[in-house]
Parts: sequence; structure tokens; C-alpha cells
Amino acid sequence: MSVIIQEEDLIQSIADAVQFISYYHPADYIRHLARAYDREQSPAAKDAMAQILTNSRMSAEGRRPICQDTGIVNVFLKIGMGVRFNSTRSMQELCDEGVRRGYLNPDNPLRASVLEDPLFTRRNTRDNTPCVVNVELVSGEKVEVQVAAKGGGSENKSKLAMLNPNDSIVDWVLKTVPTMGAGWCPPGMLGIGVGGTAEKAVLMAKEALMEDLDMYELLERGPSSKIEELRVELYEKVNALGIGAQGLGGLTTVLDVKIKTFPTHAASFPVAMIPNCAATRHAHFELDGSGPAHLHAPSLSDWPDVHWAPDYKSSKQVDLNNLTPEEVASWKPGQTLLLHGKMLTGRDAAHKRIQDMLAKGEKLPVDFHNRVIYYVGPVDPVRDEVVGPAGPTTSTRMDKFTEMMLAQTGLIAMVGKAERGPAALEAIRKHKSAYLMAVGGAAYLVSKAIRGSKVVGFADLGMEAIYEFDVVDMPVTVAVDSTGTSVHHTGPKEWSARIAGIPVVVE
Repeated sequence: MSVIIQEEDLIQSIADAVQFISYYHPADYIRHLARAYDREQSPAAKDAMAQILTNSRMSAEGRRPICQDTGIVNVFLKIGMGVRFNSTRSMQELCDEGVRRGYLNPDNPLRASVLEDPLFTRRNTRDNTPCVVNVELVSGEKVEVQVAAKGGGSENKSKLAMLNPNDSIVDWVLKTVPTMGAGWCPPGMLGIGVGGTAEKAVLMAKEALMEDLDMYELLERGPSSKIEELRVELYEKVNALGIGAQGLGGLTTVLDVKIKTFPTHAASFPVAMIPNCAATRHAHFELDGSGPAHLHAPSLSDWPDVHWAPDYKSSKQVDLNNLTPEEVASWKPGQTLLLHGKMLTGRDAAHKRIQDMLAKGEKLPVDFHNRVIYYVGPVDPVRDEVVGPAGPTTSTRMDKFTEMMLAQTGLIAMVGKAERGPAALEAIRKHKSAYLMAVGGAAYLVSKAIRGSKVVGFADLGMEAIYEFDVVDMPVTVAVDSTGTSVHHTGPKEWSARIAGIPVVVE
């Protein structure tokens, strides 16, 4: 006799899971990050980790999202052949209903980031559906479900290569990871799929990210297979690159490397690599016909005793309401600032609309003269919040607009995450501007520095509208100064040399 799964049990379980993973880090991730924090020697990287760990505890306590980018949902189902679903809806429809219910939960509404038409209108579906569903039929009389929410910053760094059979996977990984920059918000983990076909390798890389982190245990006991030997080799060599937390330079870039393999054609060597970010989010549960799944909250004792707070002694306080080009030009690479006053926000859609309006000679809805813009798409607020979690988005997506913004609007500085590309660096140098970096993976912590928020332009764009934030003690680091010097270049260079034991020559 078949096990019968009621459709409501699957829907509610998925809804509960997307809520659960929005505010609870997996305990294995926290343990590994805490150990990395303890051994970190780079002050910038250690501060970034402190913010991530503090943000994680705050999110767990407040049941609010770890990151403002609450991701696109992936649902992996292993359905036993002895299972029957009491439903007339498709599996895609059932999973979408669970996602919809979870993302629209009024107690903790999650940011809708999914666009229904990727080519033309790119209109937001407003409920984060559809999700990406993967189904495998297996033996047995239960359903195993893995639910993950993948942020755009890390998903965009996914890589696939069709290598030659005799190529070195280690060489490919070490060549490829530096090209990923810091937009995937390290420290995180790498999922690697090897074999099969192109799409199989990518799927395995994504599935590898669902596995528990166990690198510290592996290092203590030693590898017992060639796969484990390869994992350790990649872990050590990737960390030796010195990229570090948030790309600022440091000892830990990855907390673990997971590898899944599948037989492949004799002429082929497909290799896919996908990173998971500092907002690693996934949950696992089973359904056996007895009702919806029950997810068990981690204990707060799993978090280390790390509580980030503004450092008034070593950080410079900046009054955004009276900011001048001369003050911006005085900032130094790696300097930490605490921002006070009013800043504007804007990201992809807003920048494109600004570009179109300027081209037509139309007046912009806001004055950017001597203002700072924050690349962010916040989560909607609940209860007494001014704004929901509001961490930075990847700044490189705005690089093509940087010259326009600095030359035509009077903007003098930008805030985001990760490195800037050559075009943005040249624009910053040319206009003696600056780029400031907030920590990706600390969205709830950052939101507490925002004391006022209102939409001042492009309200129809939802989370991509232009807001004006009033901030107090918002922590940032000078990532690019007015000369175009980038800490995302100098930091990893310094720390890779330190790790290698090579004396560092200060130029």
C-alpha cells in the first residue's frame, strides 16, 4: 500500500522551511566561521567576520532575514516510488504555493527578487515564484526534501568549464576563483560537480552546497579517500590565495570545499563550481505521510560570544549632510568610517532609469549633488522597524553607470559590496570620488543603523526604488579612495604573500 502525502503537508513544510532558513544559519556553518574568526589575523577580515557572526545571532533572535537578498528558492525532492500525492496539482505548482506562502508571511515578509520575464520586461512576480524544482525518483516510501535560497551575488559567480580529460581541476579552480571577485561574499564554501554532462555537473555542484560542512573534522582525522585528499588540497590552496573575508585579504576565503562526481564520456571532463555565500541557507526534511515536517531551531549556544559594536576610537565619523569633495578626497584605502546623516539608495533598475532620463534631458526625482548612494534593495519593514534587513548588493553591476553618475549628477561617493572593475576605478580616480564597502551578510545589523527611511523616487520599482535613509553609525570601509587604489587588489596581494611567507614590499 502506498504512502499518501497530503498536498497541504508539502506546501506548509516548504513555507516553513523558507522562513526557517531566512533567519537561521546552519549550525555547521556557524561553527566553521567561528573557528575561522578565532584564527584570523587580518584586522579587516576579522571585523567583517565579527559583523557576520553578530548579524547571524541577531537574525536568529529576531527571526528576521540574515540577508536582504532572500534568494531564489531551489527545491530538491527525492520521491520514493511507494509514495502517492493526494493532489491534482503539479509538483511545480505545489512547491510554488509553499514558496509563495513562506515569502508573504506577514510576521517575516521576505524580499521578492524573482522576475517573470528574464529577457524583456523583467517584471517582479512579487511573491518570489516560481522556484526551481529538481525531482529524483528513488526507492522507498518517503519524500526527502532540501530547500535552499540562493542569493544573486553568489549565484552569479557560478562557473562551468568543459575541460580536456588530462587537464588539472586544481589548476582550473585556482585560476577561476580569483576571477569571481568578492561578490559572492566570502567566507563561504565551494560546491564542485565533476563528470556527467554540462547540466549534470552544474546540478551536482549545486547539490554539493547542501551538504554539511565538515572540513575541520576532516583535517583533524585526515583524508581517507582521493576525493577527500582533493577537497583538502583545494581548501588549502584556495585559502592561500589570500582573498579573505569580503575580499579584503585574510587567511580564510573558503570554510569548506565539497565535490560530487558522476561517470562521463571518454572525451569529456565537465567541471562546475558554485559558491555559497556568508548567508548560506538550506534546510532538510522528510515527509512520510504523518503530517508536515517539523524543523528544529538551533540553540543560541551554537553561536560564539562575538558581539560587534562601532569602534569610535579607530573609525572616523562622517557627517553625510555636510559632506564635501575635499573630505572624500582625504579618505584612505582600508580606513573605517561611521556614517551619519542622509544617504540615497539605488541599484540596477534605478540606474538604468536615471540613464534614460538624462539622455532625454528629463529632470531627476532627486538631487544627487554632493550625496552618497547606497546600492541596496531592502526587505520591507515589520512592526516597529524603520526598514527591514538592508545589506549591500554587488557593486560591479553598477560599474557601467559610474562615470555617468559622477559626471552628470554630482554624486561624490558610493556604498556597496565587493570590488569595482576597471571602468569604475577610472571614473572614481578621474572625479576624485570614493567607493565604500559595507559587509555582505550583515544585512540585519546594518538595518539597525538606519533610523529613517522614505521612498523619494521611482516608487513603482519596489525594492529597487530610490530611498532616502537617515543613518547613525553605519559601518563602512574605504574600499577605493580618490586615487583609484582598491583594497580588493592590495589586500589579497598582501595576504597571499604573508601566507606564502614572502616578505611584503610596500610600494
